[in-house]
Amino acid sequence: MKIKLFLLGLFLSIFVNAQNSFELINTKKVVIPFQFINNLIFIPINVNGADLTFLLDTGVAETILFSLDNKELKLGNVEKVKFSGLGGSLSIDGLKSDRNTARIGDAVINTSMSLYLIIDEDFNISPHVGIPVNGIIGYHFFKNHPIAIDYASKKITIYESTEVLKKKLRRFEEFPITIEKYKPYLYADVEMTNEKKSSKLLIDLGNSDAIWLFPTLIKNFVYNRPNIEDFLGRGFNGDIYGKRSRIHNFYLGDFKFEKPLTAMPDEFSIQHVNLVENRKGSIGGELMRRFTAIFDYSNGKLYLRKNRNFDDPFHFNMSGLDFKQDGLEWKEDRVRIETQKSNSTHEVYADSFQYKFSLKPIFSIAGVRKDSPAYHAGLKKDDKIISINGNQASDMTMERILELMRSYEGRNITMVIERKNEKLTLNFTLEDPIPYQE
Repeated sequence: MKIKLFLLGLFLSIFVNAQNSFELINTKKVVIPFQFINNLIFIPINVNGADLTFLLDTGVAETILFSLDNKELKLGNVEKVKFSGLGGSLSIDGLKSDRNTARIGDAVINTSMSLYLIIDEDFNISPHVGIPVNGIIGYHFFKNHPIAIDYASKKITIYESTEVLKKKLRRFEEFPITIEKYKPYLYADVEMTNEKKSSKLLIDLGNSDAIWLFPTLIKNFVYNRPNIEDFLGRGFNGDIYGKRSRIHNFYLGDFKFEKPLTAMPDEFSIQHVNLVENRKGSIGGELMRRFTAIFDYSNGKLYLRKNRNFDDPFHFNMSGLDFKQDGLEWKEDRVRIETQKSNSTHEVYADSFQYKFSLKPIFSIAGVRKDSPAYHAGLKKDDKIISINGNQASDMTMERILELMRSYEGRNITMVIERKNEKLTLNFTLEDPIPYQE
């Protein structure tokens, strides 16, 4: 990571800069393509001349930078800060830089961007996503203009104002939202077994799960069975653990979801989080990807229209494996070349080969859930993955690996791994450990 800093040396808590906003230049709308990996959205933003990739996350107030992958970025007006969020520890140290210039394409600009830098090099989500990710952006991307997210086409549209959207909005269901501590909240009905309960939930695009519920904040909460103990994700303050299960139904206005997967972080993971009043949990990317969604922070509205993903079953990674990408390595590929030679009497055909070297990803196992199919097959943390079902891991992406692991129950998985310079072939069958039971 190469960052040039000009330190002021002050300690302060995070606050939101009112001037920090994106504006459209001589246009009524701008379309931005995005990458969609594991239910998360990644967008390109140029900051002070450096092309970076940011996770789009309505669950954060400020714009956060944590990795540059050897890109050089000049930052001025730097001060010391502390971060807090989901995870076990209380806070981590960071830096704040003001008055940076951010551009998205040629028609979106922010000339007063504030950046918060996490200086702990261990905080880096790139290995678990499979692409270089430099930071996270939230409130300041959404606050001034209506933002439409089309999950089916993988495009975001920034509109100048709601007026431009009037005709389009007739096809959407409207939801009131509140913006509290710079994050969007709505009410939805949670039906654990047979009783609907109206619940205040954060709309959290930085959460790849469908639904999170906080058991310690819900009166008389009882875990549905079956349930499993699982690793749920990573927060600013460390890894998050808890239970996974299914609830009977989830209602978002007139939209109904049957037996959705639900994650429930343990008390230790949320003990230092300053939650807004009456919040009971979150809805994340696995649920939101079933819609085209339009966020209108200025008018306190969310508009939803279901897309082709709406009726997809709620599957999750049934292998029990957590994966990571350990950088890149040069791989040698043999490419066949056909040559032809002609003369007056006959034609001669010959095959030859040339070798092409290219950078390919290296994948390994970051963790194994106890009693999962992979656990019983003998897979272990730090095993290097050579191939999956006959496909070389170096020719795959993180998203493709995850698609395999959550494809369907009963699928056979054969993995060739390397452990202490020894190659092993291990087999297991995908199994849903938490099918909903009436």
